[in-house]
Amino acid sequence: MKFVPHNYQLYNINRIIQDPYLALWLDMGLGKTVITLTAINDLKFNRFEVNKILVVAPKKVAQGTWTNEAKKWEHLNLMRFSIVLGSQAKRIRALNTPADVYVINRDNVVWLVDYYRNKWPFDMVVLDESSSFKNPQSKRFKALKNVRNHIKRQVQLTGTPSPNGLIDVWSQIYLLDGGQRLGKTITGFRERYFEPDQRNRDRVFSYAPKDGADNRIHELLNDVVVSMKASDYIELPPVTYNTVPVVLDPKAKNSYEKLEKEMLLEVDEAEITAASAAVLGNKLLQLCNGAVYDEDRNIVQIHDNKLEAFLELIDALNGSPALVFYNFQHDKSRITEALKKSKLRVRELKTAQDEADWNNKEIDILLAHPASAGYGLNLQQGGNHIIWFGLNWNLELYQQANARLARQGQKEKVFIHQLSVLGGMDQNVEEALAGKADIQNSLLAALKARIEKVKGE
Repeated sequence: MKFVPHNYQLYNINRIIQDPYLALWLDMGLGKTVITLTAINDLKFNRFEVNKILVVAPKKVAQGTWTNEAKKWEHLNLMRFSIVLGSQAKRIRALNTPADVYVINRDNVVWLVDYYRNKWPFDMVVLDESSSFKNPQSKRFKALKNVRNHIKRQVQLTGTPSPNGLIDVWSQIYLLDGGQRLGKTITGFRERYFEPDQRNRDRVFSYAPKDGADNRIHELLNDVVVSMKASDYIELPPVTYNTVPVVLDPKAKNSYEKLEKEMLLEVDEAEITAASAAVLGNKLLQLCNGAVYDEDRNIVQIHDNKLEAFLELIDALNGSPALVFYNFQHDKSRITEALKKSKLRVRELKTAQDEADWNNKEIDILLAHPASAGYGLNLQQGGNHIIWFGLNWNLELYQQANARLARQGQKEKVFIHQLSVLGGMDQNVEEALAGKADIQNSLLAALKARIEKVKGE
């Protein structure tokens, strides 16, 4: 596919090329990955200004997002990637594989710095979701701080921070400029721009910005941050669709393929009916989500790959409320359990009070099934992010569910994030919904194609 950048994307590409140290604070779904890769492509192959590039990202993003984005666009097809994941032996092998871009998960940054020590080879580093380096006491921040002087170019990518979150900006900006703008220490930064907020006699639990502090911080960062507000450069339609690719790890992939093959071969292609197709299609979607029901309606756990991607997505939203649509009851149970460890306010949409609380910003994660939230509900005041943990084949439900936020009265641009297992039935559903094709025919065609594939293996 040919990449024709929006004006704001072209502006950001040029800023990365021009400025060796830069932070892009743009909302998710606006093309930060293709912007960065396009700039890298120019810097490496046209200008010869960089040689070895490192991308640090959340695990699921590292597994698939960067490589899949490159495959999507013609001008990036020649770029070579090496994914530095897995056991130590696999990571070392990946580091020694010739490539243009090396992608590692943020949890292995400390190991990477220790592995190279004084022979740091990456002259350009991209921090995808740089907010994960917001804690100056964390080992990953300290590790990157130790090699900061060896990094000739750095790009930070994260969502737009809120004023109350600006206290978390210090460590990210320090990695860019070594303390030039916000000071050499977090203590000094706090004392200059913040005052204690919630506290007891012995401990301060939170800080609030002093009068005018947010504007002063924005002024200081103006030359190193492209935009505090994504709306400054956005020229996109009111609704932006963002597919979040989910890559199954080897064990999960083997389990998925084994179960898929067994189920598909139980259905004879010549005799497949709409009824059997619907049952089989739903079973394959359950597999994509990570668990299936057995014949006695017991939940059989298969993998947590999509759940891990979901949690990373929630983390990347930086506290923005999200309306989460689930497909199966076991999805809801697993999501709820996974979110218990967070400090987020999680609620299932059941009553009018839930609707009111959401619109009053009293809920961070609102769980809903599209069949029960598809009509009549006005949820546009509570947030502008929708997450589909698992899609279903019902086009009407899909459109109606999305319209809960994308409707009159919504003051923000709406982002619809769809978690999709690469190579799984998720992708067939996504293609059918996007094409607004006859859903039943799409399902039958998808299953027949998969049956032919497993018969040929």
